[in-house]
Amino acid sequence: MKRGARPALRQAQRAVLRALAVFCVAGGLLTGCHEETGGRQTLTFWTFGREGEAMQALLAPFEQAHPDIQVRVQQLPLSAAHQKLLTAYAGGSMPDLMQLGNTWLPEMVALDAVEPLDARVAHSTVIQPADYFDSIWATNRIDGHLYGVPWYVDTRLLFYRVDLLRQAGFDHPPRTWAEWRQMLAALSDPAEHRYGILLPTNEYEQLMSLALEQPDPLLRDGNRYGNFESAGFKRALSFYVDTFRLHQAPAISNVVAGNPWEEFGRGVYAFYFSGPWNIGEFRSRLPASAQSTWDTAPLPGPDGPGTGAAGGASLVIFRGSSHKEAAWALIQYLSEPAVQRRFYDLVGDMPPRRSAWAGGALSRDPKAQAFRIQLEHVKPTPPVPEWERIANEMQLAAARVIAGELSVDQACAELDSRVDAILEKRRWVLDHREEGR
Repeated sequence: MKRGARPALRQAQRAVLRALAVFCVAGGLLTGCHEETGGRQTLTFWTFGREGEAMQALLAPFEQAHPDIQVRVQQLPLSAAHQKLLTAYAGGSMPDLMQLGNTWLPEMVALDAVEPLDARVAHSTVIQPADYFDSIWATNRIDGHLYGVPWYVDTRLLFYRVDLLRQAGFDHPPRTWAEWRQMLAALSDPAEHRYGILLPTNEYEQLMSLALEQPDPLLRDGNRYGNFESAGFKRALSFYVDTFRLHQAPAISNVVAGNPWEEFGRGVYAFYFSGPWNIGEFRSRLPASAQSTWDTAPLPGPDGPGTGAAGGASLVIFRGSSHKEAAWALIQYLSEPAVQRRFYDLVGDMPPRRSAWAGGALSRDPKAQAFRIQLEHVKPTPPVPEWERIANEMQLAAARVIAGELSVDQACAELDSRVDAILEKRRWVLDHREEGR
């Protein structure tokens, strides 16, 4: 979509966001972003949680090499980050650059809030697009332009109990859905409070990953309409729901599940469908004697190796920044393979560049290798600002099937109807753009 085609969408969104800003400014949520201190540029960088903590350790070499730049890192709680971002946009108080989740990027692009980076990347000797995992890089390209540089990546795959599979007669993790179903059946005994897998019913990422393994896209016609009545999504939803119907997973949320690491260690679950942060969690939470009992494996697909969801966060520069060159210098520094390896050592966030995996702790960590394999086989979610709302609707529909309130066909039809309503504004904007050509 060309920038000039978005005025109606931007005007409507800005009106809502400015109304929100009036409330939030009164509550003191906005802070100034641009200052000059003693002749030095003050660069404001918004991050989340642990990433912000790691920046304190990473910044010293950058500031030594750039004595005219002082970086002010502001850590946002993830639960409030999206609201604060929209409030800052509406109030004209954006930072210079930010760590932005790749599902939030389309929203910022629709608001014309982030700077295109194509020309900067083209002239960079540090950032080499071919070195990045293809689909991770693709999450930052919208309407033919690049708006972010991947900072770290994640995808979800299988943590599994090697010893329990071996006891059940399996000498390898599942490679197809048929193998996986066979293993789940062998490892489940609800009467003994044992299940093949934990799939928290309030998390959409697991079902979304299964759906991305299908040839059918989740949205159709230029991402104007839902495509959940497709054969592919029905196949994914059926496999997911059958796991509960066959009592191979308990129909509980992650709140009810309590401590999944302890339960996994006790053998309550043989598989855990999760992301790279749990490598560190399992190492710290399970005793040393249990470390040889678990491993990681790429996702099985319907008929062979599976595809994961392309997740993670990227670094973006906001259009309103008066320090764009300094912001770009920081992005390039944080993109250096050696710095990305150091970043992984500090917080466990996996690098998006293949070369960063060639040395350091990652190259020697057998638990990380399944993620390295999976990252070559991931798909981005649809690049629409409404995606998180759509994904939540997807999970709500699945929960109703699990509860027996809807059949798979009924849930998919209702889901398409709800998603089509969510995408109504998008269709209006795209249709008017085409009329104006």
